[in-house]
Amino acid sequence: MTPSAQVSIVVIAFNDAGHVCDAVRSALAQELPEQPGGAGGPDGPGGSGVEVIAVNDASTDGTGAALDELARTEPRLRVLHRDENSGGCGTPRNDGLRAATGRFVMFLDSDDVLPAGAVRALLAAALEHDVPVAAGACVRRELPARRDVPWQPALYREAAVHETAGSGAQLVRDTLCVNKLYERAFLTGHGITFPEGRFTYEDFVFTARVLAAAPRIATIPDSVYIWHVRRSAAKQSISLDRKDVANWRARIEAHRTSVQIFRDAGQKALAEAAATKFLDHDLRMYVRELHTRGGDYRAEWWRLTREYLSGFDEAALRAARAPARWLARVVLASPAPRDLDRLTQLAARPGRLLPPYAEAGGQAVWSADLPGVELEDLGSKPLHRLPVTIDAEPAASGPGILRLRVHDLYGRLAEAVPESIDVELRRRRDDRRGPVHTAALTPVGSGQGAGWTAEVVLDIAALADGGGASAEPEPWDLTARVSCADGDGFRAALRATGPGLRRRVLPSRRHAVLLVQPYATTGGALSLRVASGLRSVWRIAARRLGR
Repeated sequence: MTPSAQVSIVVIAFNDAGHVCDAVRSALAQELPEQPGGAGGPDGPGGSGVEVIAVNDASTDGTGAALDELARTEPRLRVLHRDENSGGCGTPRNDGLRAATGRFVMFLDSDDVLPAGAVRALLAAALEHDVPVAAGACVRRELPARRDVPWQPALYREAAVHETAGSGAQLVRDTLCVNKLYERAFLTGHGITFPEGRFTYEDFVFTARVLAAAPRIATIPDSVYIWHVRRSAAKQSISLDRKDVANWRARIEAHRTSVQIFRDAGQKALAEAAATKFLDHDLRMYVRELHTRGGDYRAEWWRLTREYLSGFDEAALRAARAPARWLARVVLASPAPRDLDRLTQLAARPGRLLPPYAEAGGQAVWSADLPGVELEDLGSKPLHRLPVTIDAEPAASGPGILRLRVHDLYGRLAEAVPESIDVELRRRRDDRRGPVHTAALTPVGSGQGAGWTAEVVLDIAALADGGGASAEPEPWDLTARVSCADGDGFRAALRATGPGLRRRVLPSRRHAVLLVQPYATTGGALSLRVASGLRSVWRIAARRLGR
């Protein structure tokens, strides 16, 4: 055991023998910043350093044995074995927190890792600014593609010190507990722990308790946590396992509890910020997936959401961004699920508002039968922030042909006069830019049916040739930029439409064959999967036979 460690890192694990040792090793590899007088590194001042406490939550696989084996060669690792599984993440984290000896503490999940320098950067910020909480950037790493997506990037673009709870209200949006370093005396002094037992989204409540105590908080742009996202895993993580409506019920309860914590602490600004975050983030995320759920799920989700949103006042709705605010108003106005395709498209990022474009009393509204749901601010938004819909239909007549239609939006686009459209492809794995295809736009229709059309032929071969041939399907996302006669313009994702969303085999001089499949993402955007070579054909055929 490391006596009086400077930093304690608590790693929790349940039935994760395949990943937990990687997590622990990433924690053991952390080094401390140089201290005055030259002390620092793994041992730190006065012989202190980093200790790692791994809590095995009564695993039934080889997790416990793997941790014990690692501890035999690493004196800075302590392993705690629980006799009974807690059913959640809060209890094992609390166990680790009670066992910690460090001045500061961090938390790490068994299927994630800390990047090199994470503790050094956080501890340096905490010591320099004399703050009890330091927070850094986190990335969601999609595996196996290793595509990194920044988590709440706006919060961590530059270093800052938030002096009061009000100045740090935007931190309510970062509900993670794992990308932060906490002074242990601060946590114990305020009685801050995680909810015990089977409590889903326990980090929502823990973060609310931290912020409600009004600490000074330092934020840094350094990457301090890598959150692994394994969508193909046999057992999904809590954040990904949203197929049961109980997940949404638990999320509502965690959010309700967090808001009450802020109110009880007299932190009105934080309570309001939490309500806004729920609409902008949580509501949009679940609405985006609603069309993929069964009828029973939709009915119960709708009931739960209406019940919860009925407690939001008008100021809370107005504080949310327009797409989220409109979504909430539709749910509140209708007793049963409706317009799921339109809601899904509007909840996407960026949002797309599908026709019909109804009006009531000269005001844009959701539909003729819901005239009370006004689409406020639509007339005043700048062009680049409008939820414009661009339909993209892969033609059945020829490979790579896309028929495009830009929908006008209450006359706002007609005022700017769209002239041309650029369709850009980017490889999702590494954001590599592919070819750009440009076409002139032709006006069609009038009134609600007004719009502009174009047709482009995608250079599919360039997608395989430019980045090396791959026998595994590579996802490519499509984005459009529309240029207007008045010099204005905007970007938008393409909405996948039509019957041409099917796999095709194309001849290739370089690779023999190319496999191309246009498909709609969960949010309804058009993407392509591209693979090259005969091996890709054999692999896909074998998988289909296996199913």
